[in-house]
Amino acid sequence: MPIINSILSWWMKKRMHQIELFIKYPHEVQEDWRVRLLQTAKTTEWGKKYDYATIRSLKNFKERVPVSNYDAFKPYISRVMHGEQNILWPSDIKWFAKSSGTTSDKSKFIPVSNEAMEECHFKGGKDCVSFYCNNNPDTKIFTGKALILGGSHQINTFSNESFYGDISAVLMQNMPFWIQFLRTPDLSIALMDNWEDKIERLAEATINENVTNISGVPTWTVVLAKRVMEMTGKNNLLEIWPNLELFIHGAVSFVPYKEQFAKLIPSEKMNYLETYNASEGFFGIQDQPGSDEMLLMLDYGIYYEFMPMEEYGKEFPLTLSLEQVELNKNYALVISTNSGLWRYLIGDTIRFTSLNPFRIKITGRTKLFINAFGEEVMIENTDNAVKIACEKTGALIRDYTVAPVYFSESENGAHEWLVEFEIAPDNIDYFIETLDTALKSLNSDYEAKRYKSMALRKPILNVLPENTFYAWMKSKGKLGGQHKVPRLSNDRKFVEEIKQMLIDAKA
Repeated sequence: MPIINSILSWWMKKRMHQIELFIKYPHEVQEDWRVRLLQTAKTTEWGKKYDYATIRSLKNFKERVPVSNYDAFKPYISRVMHGEQNILWPSDIKWFAKSSGTTSDKSKFIPVSNEAMEECHFKGGKDCVSFYCNNNPDTKIFTGKALILGGSHQINTFSNESFYGDISAVLMQNMPFWIQFLRTPDLSIALMDNWEDKIERLAEATINENVTNISGVPTWTVVLAKRVMEMTGKNNLLEIWPNLELFIHGAVSFVPYKEQFAKLIPSEKMNYLETYNASEGFFGIQDQPGSDEMLLMLDYGIYYEFMPMEEYGKEFPLTLSLEQVELNKNYALVISTNSGLWRYLIGDTIRFTSLNPFRIKITGRTKLFINAFGEEVMIENTDNAVKIACEKTGALIRDYTVAPVYFSESENGAHEWLVEFEIAPDNIDYFIETLDTALKSLNSDYEAKRYKSMALRKPILNVLPENTFYAWMKSKGKLGGQHKVPRLSNDRKFVEEIKQMLIDAKA
């Protein structure tokens, strides 16, 4: 195994030269991909509709092809799911990533071409390991197994020749055979539909494995970790998997989970690597140890555009290319991909922390924010405020969601927090005060609205019973995979559903 570890580590590090090239020539690499994507798709139905064959410049592309959300693509994707091909992309598409993005009842089905699997998703997964091996030359990661927490997949109801599932499950089903030897558990367990049964089977199957690294959404990794410790009677994961050295995570901010993982894996030698991977593509990887920035990956078959937030919602919004972006401004991400999504508004917001090379942070969702009173609170704000409040009060939050409380005749507006604590603070009023102060320090618009409580009162915080969010997610059929509790909402739908569920449970 040491020889195999050395060979695989060396092989992974070879990719670094190619990464250095797109870092050095970012604009050329992106322009090359734009031209290649358009040329490849010019004979598709979509390509003919917008006459891709005659597009000669970025200006042509932007003038001719509209920025679109999922609703605009849905009729085309539905036809592909029914078996039609050469609609959005020329190669046959048989796999679809089922994505909700939030706990909305509506699901999105994102096409995943073979090119996207190979040039984007698998490449992104390998690049995570490449960065890690390059930054940690003494790694022993390949002496054991990778525990990968994925979703599930099934044959879809439209065509017996096409399949859908969480993007993680779609990728696991199609992984090269050699990767299957490096991962655990068996696919029959990894792709189970029932998440509660799956956690049991996952725990049983991995307890005696030599797990050196874990990949998954933090929320469900915590659930599995606690079950494994319950079954073994151990106090932390290192007592079960002593060679564990890396956790690769994504889908939600790691900030609220950092303290939980420090308790689950009490070692300064433990490494954490954040990724920005979604159903639509693999976009970013944390390339520097100890940094929470991610390198924007420019050679994955994706052409990027960036929409200033003041353009969001306009019929003909302005978008910027890489050479036009600025530091520390929020942009909605717009992508054109090798699965046939064209100028697609993915719904995420990012900001650039570096322009040489291009590094980013995810700041939230275009629809997951609170701006009921002009406060423009993003997930990045609340996650960091929670971190500060927990540090100052000794608390530990398991999950939370926030929604506005609207003006009434007698009271100004407020933000209502539903919080499930892992460790509750001794003084909940002090926690609220600290949280409020932290938000003021992080967001000047929130601070302005909170001035003398003229527009916003102090936050209202409701402490939920243990496993409330779990029960709510289960009631919506959203356990496991990439499903997560929506942190912020500009309306009260989720908050009212959860509160009503608690009332019904007491009745």
